[in-house]
Amino acid sequence: MRLVSGYVLLYLGAFFLLVSSIGLLRLPDVYTRMQAATKATTLGVFFSVVGVGVLNPAWLLECLAVAFFILLTAPISGSALLRASYKAGSQIAPATTIDKTPEFLRGDDK
Repeated sequence: MRLVSGYVLLYLGAFFLLVSSIGLLRLPDVYTRMQAATKATTLGVFFSVVGVGVLNPAWLLECLAVAFFILLTAPISGSALLRASYKAGSQIAPATTIDKTPEFLRGDDK
């Protein structure tokens, strides 16, 4: 049973990593690409690392620590990269209809 659940987690992680890579290729601008890279890749790496931990119980504690660290740091780093690209003047795709970032940066988002 442990073997099956470990491989299910690995395949689930591979699926999310595949979705993330397709999103990086298909999405129009840096903002939507970063969303695909942050959300799907975080889940993909999380499930892959936990799957390795389940397959090898001697590594389970270390794998859980790495997975927890990834869950904490990936969204924060993605947010920092997006803010930096916005301040650097990266263009928003024409398909994006609403841009509330200026109000958010000024503090008018309440």
